[in-house]
Amino acid sequence: MKSLIPFTLVFLLCFACNNENKTTDALIESEVETKIEKPEFAIVIHGGAGTILKKNMTPEREAAYKAKLEEAIRVGYNILKQGGSSLDAVEKTINVMEDSPLFNAGKGAVFTNAETNELDASIMDGKTLNAGASAGTTTVRNPINLARTIMDKSEHVMLSGKGAETFAKEQGLELVDPNYFYTENRFKSLQRAKDREKVELDHDDQTAFYDPTIKDSKFGTVGCVALDKNGNLAAGTSTGGMTNKRYGRIGDAPIIGSGTYANNATCAVSSTGWGEFFIRAQVAHDISALMEYKGLSLQEAARIVIQEKVPNLGGNGGIIAVDKDGNMVMEFNTAGMYRATMNDKGELVIGIYEKK
Repeated sequence: MKSLIPFTLVFLLCFACNNENKTTDALIESEVETKIEKPEFAIVIHGGAGTILKKNMTPEREAAYKAKLEEAIRVGYNILKQGGSSLDAVEKTINVMEDSPLFNAGKGAVFTNAETNELDASIMDGKTLNAGASAGTTTVRNPINLARTIMDKSEHVMLSGKGAETFAKEQGLELVDPNYFYTENRFKSLQRAKDREKVELDHDDQTAFYDPTIKDSKFGTVGCVALDKNGNLAAGTSTGGMTNKRYGRIGDAPIIGSGTYANNATCAVSSTGWGEFFIRAQVAHDISALMEYKGLSLQEAARIVIQEKVPNLGGNGGIIAVDKDGNMVMEFNTAGMYRATMNDKGELVIGIYEKK
């Protein structure tokens, strides 16, 4: 029995040393993990998804889009860098795209069958889950500002038409004559659509076939998502809707959960695509729900929704998103999507065509 004691002591000593090494290794791994810090802030924008082909794009027009995307995202980036809120970054970034005729939002909005421009927008605060939206306005210069004001200064989430415009006037928002939204190429697109008596998406492939202007420059809904230094997420979307739309048609852009969604627990999402399908699929919220309930990453949740769920319904389009850890995603199932990202290091990425 006594002869076993030395062996027992040696065994216990080796076991203890082995455990100590494992503990040390675990501590080292833990220290490495804690050194990987999430970005302080991040911002992503889109200017519409659709049949965007390099062969149909002139160098001048491509440069114009890239310049405007960069101008827009840098506005939001500077707000975030200075410690501003994600809501302010989203609103002011979208303003730049609303004021440009390049995109189907604000100044560049498409025409309805009645030869009017009816604009929609929405915004959401990931911290409070508060939201605001406007639909079918014709005189509000920047619909995203109206959506923000509805969220901040009314007890409602969505206002539409004349009522929304009355509220905008009472709140001192900038109103314009409806002719402000007139652009020649959009009006010609409407005439061609009416000639065929066919409702077209502003980014539809058939539109590209019949309309040389749109064929050379695909554009659509605009949106922005952002994470600020306080960890708050926000999302916003603005659009002119669908060329030749009738009967007061409203798409996904002003619908919370479809075109726009933000939740600090998961992510912020802005959509662009065939609105009817994005409403039916509740695209923006579904991505957040897959993260919250199934524990999926933002990338995987976005892939499932955009590459599987929406196409299975018959729709197309894309989303931009950022999660609570600053991970950024730009997912689309079309030939291209105007898009850009910037992180807290100031690294800018701009894309137009399909990812290789």
